[in-house]
Amino acid sequence: MRELPSGTVTLLFTDIEGSTRLLHELGDRYPEVLSEHRRGLRDACSRHGGVEVDTQGDALFVAFARAADAVAAAGAAQEGLAEGPVRVRMGVHTGEPVVSDEGYVGMDVHRAARIMSAGHGGQILISETTQPLLDPTVALRDLGEHRLKDLSAPLRLYQLGAKEFPPLKTLYRTNLPVQQTPLVGRERELEEATALIRSHRLLTLTGPGGSGKTRLALQLGAEAVEEFPDGVFWVPLQALRDPALVERAIAASVGADDGLIDYVGNKRLLVLLDNFEQVVEAAPTVSSLLAGTPNARVLVTSREPLQVESEQRYPVEPLPDNDAAALFVERARAVVPAFSPTPAVDEICRRLDGLPLAIELAAARVALLDPDELLARLDQRLPLLASRSRDAPERQRTLRATIEWSYELLEPKEQQLFRRLAVFRGSFSLEAAEVVGGADLSVLELLLLKSLVRRWGTRLGLLDTIREYARERLEESPEAEEIHRLHAEFFLAVAESANLNSGKLAPGGQHLEIAIAEQNNIRGALAWTVRSGSFALGLEIATAIEQFWVTDDPREGMRWFGRLLERPDAEAVAPDLRAHALRAYGSSTDISGHDDAAVEL
Repeated sequence: MRELPSGTVTLLFTDIEGSTRLLHELGDRYPEVLSEHRRGLRDACSRHGGVEVDTQGDALFVAFARAADAVAAAGAAQEGLAEGPVRVRMGVHTGEPVVSDEGYVGMDVHRAARIMSAGHGGQILISETTQPLLDPTVALRDLGEHRLKDLSAPLRLYQLGAKEFPPLKTLYRTNLPVQQTPLVGRERELEEATALIRSHRLLTLTGPGGSGKTRLALQLGAEAVEEFPDGVFWVPLQALRDPALVERAIAASVGADDGLIDYVGNKRLLVLLDNFEQVVEAAPTVSSLLAGTPNARVLVTSREPLQVESEQRYPVEPLPDNDAAALFVERARAVVPAFSPTPAVDEICRRLDGLPLAIELAAARVALLDPDELLARLDQRLPLLASRSRDAPERQRTLRATIEWSYELLEPKEQQLFRRLAVFRGSFSLEAAEVVGGADLSVLELLLLKSLVRRWGTRLGLLDTIREYARERLEESPEAEEIHRLHAEFFLAVAESANLNSGKLAPGGQHLEIAIAEQNNIRGALAWTVRSGSFALGLEIATAIEQFWVTDDPREGMRWFGRLLERPDAEAVAPDLRAHALRAYGSSTDISGHDDAAVEL
């Protein structure tokens, strides 16, 4: 591939209109027609100095050093396609995209693609940044300002030539707020959620704070705007605390001066209720609106479901690794345009549980900290991840504020259990939650519904970012030491009842599975016994799982026995227990090749 132009670059995006329909119409001829279409486009672009950046399916992405060349190439390509069955829409936009190993990145790339998607087959759309760079004799038609479906600020668009086309596929009859950054990833979620809102009249996007529910909902609303001719309306609820005010807020957004249900009537519209969790008692209001308006649909974002009969829930999961890293890089380049990712970026995103808000806050720090330095500071992620953005909602300026918002909406019993569950490391069983946390099943279920506790198969857990906040709350509570003791005693009982020291740890066996599942909790319990001086309890746990360490990693056994036995207070434990521990320590050091450590002790 030729070297991509840099600096001020004009981008051309092309796409076949109605490619699925065309495939059915042409049948076996489609591959040949598609190839001919590509050859024509490539020839026109090549003759005018274009450099092909990417090809996906029936779409083409080409870069030009000069705006005039891009427009001339687009015009020549459309002339060549005029007599054929393929109708191609084209978008031209000029900006300063960043050149990376993968091609171009940055907002200008997203903008050019969105301009193209707003057009119709045979139409060439040109952005307001390209138009001033063209000769005044170029025949352009001013189409006015339009909001594209990336939810960016309005952009003036022009059309090459005077031919008549239907209205552009841009946002209209909507109050969706302008977004300063593009949606990264979420293609699968957007497709699935869009399908659900077509088949269900009430869809609730659930997930923890910072998971990207609002951004996904806004993009869904933008993409679906043509399906709702009477409008897509955003109703922000974060400032409300009184459920009785929700109906009034909806009426104000859709323009109903008096009588919401009468006003909506048979209109085909979509209402987006954002941040419903603090007014969840208003769920009957939503049900009444849907019952009285046959064509309206409601999309809700909430940290807990509405729990009404007609509701379809869609959990917004953390971003997968690739999308999380792409989001970090995108946001980092907004701060440092030449930012180049390192392997530390992937680990940062994993440590932040793939939560978009956490990743965006971390990426904003690259102006001061490189990825390796940032990674080294993530043990204390809550103080680190704060935004200086003046236009961000108060509860999204720090990661702590986002989680605290959820915590403050909990009832006292829910807050207590949430704090207590922070004692666990990694996942835990239902029995562990009941014994250590004193969990009532109904309260635990509420924490699950409110997206603060997650379920992985048969086990439960908290995301690390959420657990750090819960742990802060636990450690400042008067019951912290008692919860830690219950935790340690529980996992001593687990080790003893599972015979983890019985020598029955065959690969794939039940005893080994228990040991592997609970090893992080056992490590946490041991760490607390060392911190608190509970050496007898610590040695009981260590001797109960000695055989697991022999099988899995004798060096870990050596380290724990060493930490527990080297303290002077450890001499006060029962002689039989100390003797057992010393024998186990000697055995682990011998297997690990550190005999000198055992002799010294």
